[in-house]
Amino acid sequence: MPTEKKKRFEDLPPSTQAGILCNDPRFQTFAAQRCGYPDKQLTQGGAAEYVRQVCKVSSRCELLHDPAAADRFQALRTEFDAWTGKLATPRP
Repeated sequence: MPTEKKKRFEDLPPSTQAGILCNDPRFQTFAAQRCGYPDKQLTQGGAAEYVRQVCKVSSRCELLHDPAAADRFQALRTEFDAWTGKLATPRP
């Protein structure tokens, strides 16, 4: 039985990336802080709503077909990666 090679996160479609991020407790905390709740963690549903609002979509599936929404999601991912320390914080 052949095994499928695991895809890198960066190679997944943006809608899949968004779904994975919304289940990540670190992203839920990041989203809560961005919503003005510094000592809270959003639920998966709350994080999903945050992504939809930031990306200006009604469904994360729209990230597959709306280039502007996909760009907004990429910017959000970059902010999250900087927040987690995965990327250096950009200088003003």
